[in-house]
Amino acid sequence: MAGKDYYKILGVDRSTSERDIKQAYRKLARQYHPDVNPGDKSTGEKFKQINEAYEVLSDKENRKKYDKYGDRWQYADQFEQAQRQQAPGRDFGGGRRRVYYGEGDFSSLFDDLLGGFRFSRGQAQPRRRRSLEHPVEVTLEEAYRGTTRTLSFADGKRLEVKVPAGVRTGSRVRLAGKGAQGGDLYLIVTVKPHPTFERRGDDLLVGVSVPLVTAMLGGEAQVPTLKGKVALKIPPETQNGRTFRLAGQGMPHLGNSSRGDLMARVRVVLPTKLSAEEKELFKKLGELRPA
Repeated sequence: MAGKDYYKILGVDRSTSERDIKQAYRKLARQYHPDVNPGDKSTGEKFKQINEAYEVLSDKENRKKYDKYGDRWQYADQFEQAQRQQAPGRDFGGGRRRVYYGEGDFSSLFDDLLGGFRFSRGQAQPRRRRSLEHPVEVTLEEAYRGTTRTLSFADGKRLEVKVPAGVRTGSRVRLAGKGAQGGDLYLIVTVKPHPTFERRGDDLLVGVSVPLVTAMLGGEAQVPTLKGKVALKIPPETQNGRTFRLAGQGMPHLGNSSRGDLMARVRVVLPTKLSAEEKELFKKLGELRPA
């Protein structure tokens, strides 16, 4: 398989279940998280690769495409459409040769989709391109708000395009008539992993640090969102790992005004550097509530 091996990055094999993939991801994400390795650029890059691999393999449809097409999985729909149209072969007419695409011959198919030249009787003959694709990488914040990009093409052409809010890795944004010779242009989107938020569809997962006293007695905690911090009410005796759903605080749904939710997972923070008085209080608590 050419390009990045997402299974190898997560340390699993191709038959691994969704549950085991998630467990492998969580273990590696904790190990290589930037907060755990401050100032270490190598672990930051590793963390980015881990998130990229998980974002593809945790999605059933994307994983299926990746298993079949490898690092060109984002072009799967066009590969399959072209194979249907051209199987068992395509006769270009005018004495030009018939082109066949065998199993796994995606390089030829890719070239045919994106244009180029075919050779017949020793002469190069230009083929009309029907559509073009261009990769676009955006941050999670840009995917949340929507953004613009200026694209540059081999012929010197420059084009400013709009990336709509709600896109995710693998999204194909169609720009009608913006391709070559009146064809369409497709933006193939990749959303960069985020150090704070984990994206699950249009929902977001974020960890929320809660002091031990607040978790036991109740209070408020500040929850980060892509719009800023919001206050979350913490009920008394909240357990570590409890998750609260903040409706409508997730990613926008592509193509409409509704939004996903934000899942805030509590991380109870234990006190450190206890004073003598605090230690005595914990000792008394231990006597009142023996293990």
